Parts: sequence; structure tokens; C-alpha cells
Amino acid sequence: MKILVTGANGFVGKNLTVALKTKGHTVYEYDIESTKEQLEEYCADAEFVFHLAGVNRPLDPKEFYEGNCSAADLLLTTLKEKGNKCPVMISSSIQASLVGRYAGSDYGKSKLAGEELVRNFGAKYGNKTLIYRFPNLFGKWCRPNYNSVVATFCHNIANGLPIQVNDPETQLELLYIDDLINEMLLALEGNEHYCDYDGVKAVPNKSKTFCFVPVTHKVKLGEIADLLYKFASQPQTLVMPEIPNNSFAKKLYSTYLSYIPKEKAIFPLKMNKDERGSFTELLKTEKCGQFSVNISKPNITKGQHWHHTKWEFFIVVSGKGLIQQRKVGDTEVLNFYVSGDKIEAVHMLPGYTHNIINLSETEDLVTLMWANEQFDKENPDTFYLPVEE
Repeated sequence: MKILVTGANGFVGKNLTVALKTKGHTVYEYDIESTKEQLEEYCADAEFVFHLAGVNRPLDPKEFYEGNCSAADLLLTTLKEKGNKCPVMISSSIQASLVGRYAGSDYGKSKLAGEELVRNFGAKYGNKTLIYRFPNLFGKWCRPNYNSVVATFCHNIANGLPIQVNDPETQLELLYIDDLINEMLLALEGNEHYCDYDGVKAVPNKSKTFCFVPVTHKVKLGEIADLLYKFASQPQTLVMPEIPNNSFAKKLYSTYLSYIPKEKAIFPLKMNKDERGSFTELLKTEKCGQFSVNISKPNITKGQHWHHTKWEFFIVVSGKGLIQQRKVGDTEVLNFYVSGDKIEAVHMLPGYTHNIINLSETEDLVTLMWANEQFDKENPDTFYLPVEE
């Protein structure tokens, strides 16, 4: 499909343009540096229009109306002149509700005027129109120190700069960029979500007055800051906070990582070395244990201990080895021959003393290890006992 995206160089525009191209669409990218001739060409050919262009922080409030109304008017007039009946989506703002703290907002008034232009255009000329009022947005490529507190916090914490939290109890409604883009792709297929508004609250219905993205997150400012500081400390603590699927934390972590500088994209791990090889903790989780890598030199045996409650997986990824286990108090030894040529996971059973032996005369044995809990120096639950007595 041939798709016109206005404001293509902005935060939403850039993410949408990339997503559309990955789906194989032809994208006409229109932005402030584009010409009137280009707009005419794109409006003549487009099969769908995403109107994302707008002004957020002008020096003069009059620029709100020029950027948010005049730009929409020019687009719609050009579509009319070209006789193009394609659908038109416009990105508005929750501030267009003009209720509560948004009452009297010039930005909100200009967005509301843009909505009316599009709605009236559709009613008069038959174009399908989709009006979205977005709350606060966040995600990769959002400009920090501009109009997104999440972008500013991510950028500053990632770069070791201070942040200012005036009221940690302030609650924000946040929309993640990938959720927004997914909705835009649905709208392109005619599967958009409709709603009306009770103040700033979207009420799903089929009235087709407004469209909305059904997945948003209501989060306190202090919670955002706390999570970001946890993310920033991960290279030192190795602890990965709990990040459920589709949670705000998961989306915020992805956003945070997009702001870290090059020198923080790589960080050292502590290798505990001795004459037998090395042992390195890789990652710790809050509720699901930790991951480590063990390197054994040729002919070396490691382990020879057991646990009451702790259990582990040993996964040899390079080399050839023998894992042995024996139930404490019994004499039978369980032998598991393992190799990086056939990667398998072996349970280290609670109540069984176990070891791992490098069978090679020349090659290191590399084993990934997962334990169901983080190592606790005060309660290691680890007791020495040879497998073969």
C-alpha cells in the first residue's frame, strides 16, 4: 500500500515509518523540510494518510495553531484538490479534552481545532477519518528534555545525570510506542478501536467519534524513577528486576536501554579464577535464581558437593564432560556424559552430591549453570562430599 506519513521525522513518525517499511508498504515521508510539490505528489497517490505533524513547544502560542491547524488544513485541501478519498488518521492529544489541568491550554485548543477540521472534511467529502487522542508517549527515539518525562529520565539516568522528581505520587497515563504502532497497523487494515471520552478517560464503544489505543499504563512518577535506577544498577548487581510479559517495566527497560551511551553497552563480569579454571556469575533474578558460566581446564573435576533445597541445571556448551550424581547415603552413582556437540540440560538433584569432570586432555569444558536461587553467603546450602568415595 502507498502510505503518506506527515511528521515522518518525529518520534511517532520515525517509528511508524520503519514499521510500515518492514511490512512492505511504500511510505511517502513528509516533514517540515518537504516541499509543497512533494505534498501534492504524495496526496495524489496515497492510499492512506497518517497525519502526525504538529507543534509541541513553540516560542509563541500562535505557532500552536499554525502547526496543528494550518498543517492539517493544507493536507486536507491538497487531498481535496487531488480528489483523493483515502482514509485520514490524525494524531491529537488528550489535552484536546480541555478538562481539568488542560482547561485553557492553547496546545489543547489547537489540537481540538485540528480534530474538527478532519471530522468536517470526512463528513463533507466522504473520506474515512480516524481521530486519536494520545496520552503521554514513551519509547525508543523519543527526544529527551523536550516533552516526555520518561525520555528525560531515561536519558539522564543512563548518562549519569540527575533527575528531578517534584512529586513522586504524581500519576501519569503512559502509552508505549510499540503499542501505538500496533494500533496504527490495525487501523491500516480497518481494525481500529473506537471510543468516546468521559473527560480524559477513553470509554470503548462503536460510536466512531474517536479512536484509541486500548493498552496504556498508569504509573506514578516515583515508581518510574525507582525502576530506572534499578535498571541502571544491573551491571553492578547483576540483578534483573521482575519484568512480566507486556508489563510497563518491560517496556520501560527497552526504552531505557535505547538511551545508554556506547561505553555502557559493554560491562565487565567478575571471573573467579584458579588453577582449575573459572566461575563467573552472569545474571541474577529477583525470583528465579541466577545464571553462571563455569570453565574447567582439561582433566579437572569440579563440584563434589550437595544441597538440601537448591537445584540447578548444568548445560555443557563446549567440550566433553562427565556429570556424576549420588544420593547422599547411597552408593549408586548416576553418570551423564555430556558434550557441546549435543547440548543437553542435566538436573542437579537436591540431596544428591554431584560433580562435573572435563574428560578432555586438551580442551576446556564450558558449562552454563542455572540455580533456582541467588547465592547467599550467609546460607549457602552447599556441603562438601565426594561423589565417589
